[in-house]
Amino acid sequence: MTEMSKEYGTALFMLAKENNEQKGYAQALDEILAQFNANPEYVELLASPSIPKDERVEAIERAFGASMPEHVVSFLKLLCERGRIRQLAECAEAYNKLLEEDMKISVARVRSVIELTVAERKALKKKLEKMTGRTVELECVIDTSILGGLSIEIDGKIIDGSVRHRLNEMKDVISK
Repeated sequence: MTEMSKEYGTALFMLAKENNEQKGYAQALDEILAQFNANPEYVELLASPSIPKDERVEAIERAFGASMPEHVVSFLKLLCERGRIRQLAECAEAYNKLLEEDMKISVARVRSVIELTVAERKALKKKLEKMTGRTVELECVIDTSILGGLSIEIDGKIIDGSVRHRLNEMKDVISK
């Protein structure tokens, strides 16, 4: 993520906070990104220097003006005018990090060899919330390279209880 994307994301977040619309703006950004991902040619059109800037900005207004918050649409127009529309995903990522921090939410990225059951997810979530003192959202992925156990990344920390990690620790001890 570039510094510029962080600045744009921060500016939009501050505006959302002023208007008490943090979640609403996040939802709008998610919807717009989903539409951009489904129609990548639209992003190329908005980024194309061969199309006059005012036409590209008007295309944003026609596409989103009636259905999205005014400030989010203005934000898109600004990105388009400044030639940064392709950085929308990075700006949204910066925005979402600020939202998570503001709402005291931590995202835990959990890697396991097999899918965790609902009960296991619930217990892990509860334990992580107790450990961090924050609301925790789990992002679980299956990763056979860890061989067994769990590897969790949360708030910049890694809790690695994977079999692969334990084997590497044993290997280091033995080779000394």
